[in-house]
Amino acid sequence: MSETEAEDPVGAGLRASVQRFGGVALFSGVVNLLMLSGSIYMLQVYDRVIPSRSVGTLLGLSGLALAAYLAQAYFDALRARMLARSAALFDVSLQEPIHRALASLPLRGVRPIVAQQPLRDLDQIRAFLAGMGPTAFLDMPWTPIFLIALFVFHPVIGAVALLGGAVLVAMTLITERQSRAPALAATERAAQRQVLADATRVNAEAIRALGMTRRLTARWSAINEHFLEENLRAMDVQANLGAVAKMLRFVLQSAMLGVGAFLVVNEQASGGVMIASSIMMGRALAPVEVALGTWRQMVAARQAVSRLRDILRATTSVTSALRLPAPTRELAVEALAVGPPGTGRATVSGVSFSLHAGMGLALLGPSASGKSTLAKALVGLWPALGGAVRLDGAALDQWAPDDLGRSLGYLPQDVALFDGTVAENIARFDESATPEQIIDAANVAGAHEMILRLPQGYATRIGEGGASLSAGQRQRIGLARAIFGEPFLVVLDEPNANLDAAGEAALTGAILALRKRNCIVVVVSHRPNALQALDMTMVLVDGRMQAFGPRDQVLGALARAHAAAQGAVSDMAQRGAA
Repeated sequence: MSETEAEDPVGAGLRASVQRFGGVALFSGVVNLLMLSGSIYMLQVYDRVIPSRSVGTLLGLSGLALAAYLAQAYFDALRARMLARSAALFDVSLQEPIHRALASLPLRGVRPIVAQQPLRDLDQIRAFLAGMGPTAFLDMPWTPIFLIALFVFHPVIGAVALLGGAVLVAMTLITERQSRAPALAATERAAQRQVLADATRVNAEAIRALGMTRRLTARWSAINEHFLEENLRAMDVQANLGAVAKMLRFVLQSAMLGVGAFLVVNEQASGGVMIASSIMMGRALAPVEVALGTWRQMVAARQAVSRLRDILRATTSVTSALRLPAPTRELAVEALAVGPPGTGRATVSGVSFSLHAGMGLALLGPSASGKSTLAKALVGLWPALGGAVRLDGAALDQWAPDDLGRSLGYLPQDVALFDGTVAENIARFDESATPEQIIDAANVAGAHEMILRLPQGYATRIGEGGASLSAGQRQRIGLARAIFGEPFLVVLDEPNANLDAAGEAALTGAILALRKRNCIVVVVSHRPNALQALDMTMVLVDGRMQAFGPRDQVLGALARAHAAAQGAVSDMAQRGAA
């Protein structure tokens, strides 16, 4: 992929589609030529067959017309199939940047409406490219040819057709102006409705258990009502202008017949010319009418192109031209400031420390002290607002995301598993993963025996989000996934939150095994059991590092500070009693 295509994949995809439309335009020309069959047939019937009363000539002309209609149907279907395949190729060309956007937008703190919009926009564009809209623009170059033919029939006939075309073009421009705002509002309301629908599906259990069904139903009804209002506004504009355009077409057809009849009466044209010119005028103005009929879809597709371009440009990752070697030596955090994406506000600041291969860090602190924020920054989920996180001297953004991911292991508080087998989830859906690698990760995590007890062992399908597993099982499989591939840095956020005693023992063993493999392990935990396998400790309070050093030294200092605080409280209580 060239640099231009990487920066604007939507534009590159559209340009490729336009190139493919060259072949479609060829068949459009054949279709338009064959559409003259009706006019020519009527001209010959009125001017040759009826005056001569020749049945043979009529049968011959009818056979030729039927063959032309059959050929027209074949090429018309072929053109539609080509458009559908061109639209599908456009979709395929954007799959990688679209999925990258879907995966990265939530990490940038964007609203759910925006985060879910790229796929809907792609569907909108593909539907337009595969529909009737492009055929109108492919047929429009033939409109002047039909108008010239009408001028050949008679200048007055051509002038009437030209005037009618100008009126319909004016209606097209009015449609564009009037439908733009309602279509945009309807699209935004539809996105809001979809976000609420997705949230309801994901949180159905909590909604039912907490008695929120009626309140969320009311909220859904309000959003849906606004969507219907905006949708009706857009449809009303389209219906009104479409009805006027249809009325004008009927008026023009009748006017063409009237003008033709006038010319026939004054012996300036034949009856065949009168009928053929009416049919040909309808064909000349058909692309404009099709454009009016599909204008709403075209406006929506154009808006989707604009949004999709902006989103994909914003989520295009810029990485170093050189592929860096996997880190093996050091994790260094330099004056790090980080906060939730999209807020611009640092909730953790001024954090600096370094860890070498084989070391383990316990990250401690009260609730809302910034532990999970720091954990997300260490694996590159939340970008630094200041300072840097470095592996072997290179900042995290110098690696391509997939290359960096192979050197990282991460277990979030909410373990996110995917619909697939246990083995696929542990292997991070890497098709090149070997059974030995998967089983090794499970063994290190202490999950191998637990997995074997599942209905189909490693082949057990766990359902969306791991719905078929208990919280403890999900956590241990998530731990095995974090360990898979022998990463250099493993960050575990509350890894023992849902574990029993056996699970905690397995976690301790996993941390020790990782450290023996020269991995750096960072653990966020409130339970002391997990700290036994770690040699370093950091204490965060209100987003700032209060202590960092060897585990026993920091914990001893904390114990002495706590004892001193308790003693001060006791002395104050005794003085108060005295």
